[in-house]
Amino acid sequence: MLNIIKHTRFCFLLIFCFNVSVLSAKELHVYHDADYSINSVSAHAMKMGFLTALDEVGNDFSGYQLRFMQKNHRGNLKRSFRHMQQFLKSDKALFVLGGLHSPPYIKNREFINKSEIPLLVPWAAGGPITRYPSKENWVFRLSIDDTKAGIRLGQYAKQSLGCDAPHLLLESTPWGKSNFNTVTNYFGANTSLGVTWFDWNTKSNVAKIKLREAIESNAKCLIFVGNYAETSAFFDAMAEFPEHERIPFVSHWGFTGGDLNALMTERVKGAVELSFLQSCYNFSTDQSNRGKDVLARAKSLFPEAEFSDEHIEAPAGFIHAYDLGKVVFSALKKLKFSGDIKLDRRALRNALESKNLYAQGLIKDYTMPFSPWAKDNTDAHEALGLEDFCMAKLDAENHIIVKPNI
Repeated sequence: MLNIIKHTRFCFLLIFCFNVSVLSAKELHVYHDADYSINSVSAHAMKMGFLTALDEVGNDFSGYQLRFMQKNHRGNLKRSFRHMQQFLKSDKALFVLGGLHSPPYIKNREFINKSEIPLLVPWAAGGPITRYPSKENWVFRLSIDDTKAGIRLGQYAKQSLGCDAPHLLLESTPWGKSNFNTVTNYFGANTSLGVTWFDWNTKSNVAKIKLREAIESNAKCLIFVGNYAETSAFFDAMAEFPEHERIPFVSHWGFTGGDLNALMTERVKGAVELSFLQSCYNFSTDQSNRGKDVLARAKSLFPEAEFSDEHIEAPAGFIHAYDLGKVVFSALKKLKFSGDIKLDRRALRNALESKNLYAQGLIKDYTMPFSPWAKDNTDAHEALGLEDFCMAKLDAENHIIVKPNI
């Protein structure tokens, strides 16, 4: 009798382990390589947007389900690289969803492409990210693209502020340098632009010295490219200048990945004139039922998140990750998985370049958003264009209000 019990237990355990193995084999992983620390607001916004889209389409792809894996790189290039290495060791990791920071993907671009890692980018804007000079390009972006972003910043400075020769205040990274090239090309060789570079973790005392340099150049505005922590330092420093010396910020969107209420104190709001870049969709101005349905689904999925009417923190992260999710899920619905993760990653990459790929997003509907990369088609892996980029302001409650292009 004891032997029968032992045998029964063994069979139960064997069956249980087999079932767990089968269930586990039907799971594919999405690595979210993002900054869940200083810029955690942006990371969580991307996570919510992606998972809202996943819930909408149903998490079933030829019998496989996607599992979302948070990977906090903390804005550190080496940590991001380690996540890519972990990805390659997994026989379930299908693709990487990128984060806010551009430098990790610019620095590791060759490794990502040669290792055949599908990287889908819903935020990082650095121009070179998607422009690996090969048909074997594994990086796809649905976000602002810095080969064009500087054009919109320059246009706004010139046309809306009458600022014909802005001073450039740029972080000293590939992201800042990418914007330097675009902005200076827009204004042309005949326009002399002052430029001041700053490092990550710049503090208010250093920021004030750099702002003094810009103010004394007699520029009428600043074109600013920096992330949340450095933006906070420069805004605090600007508030220390007498009112008659202050000049407006025309900013990239980096700071919107953080806590805007902590950034935009009453002191700062009274001192800083601010306009900044966003993609053109805005929940607050969407009169269709589509935006309302997406928001309602997000609120149901994430009841602990702070949604204020039509407003989401770091909305660009949510909107882009939602739209990119809809695109990639449309591609995945076309696939029959082989069980060989390398072959399945390649099948996904090819499906993303398919002529028949269509997805309905918030920013727009996407018909063949990506195509094979070529020297005469450098925007092949960019789903958005200049026409999709707008400027925005903050309202009294620090909600982002997108302004239509003139």
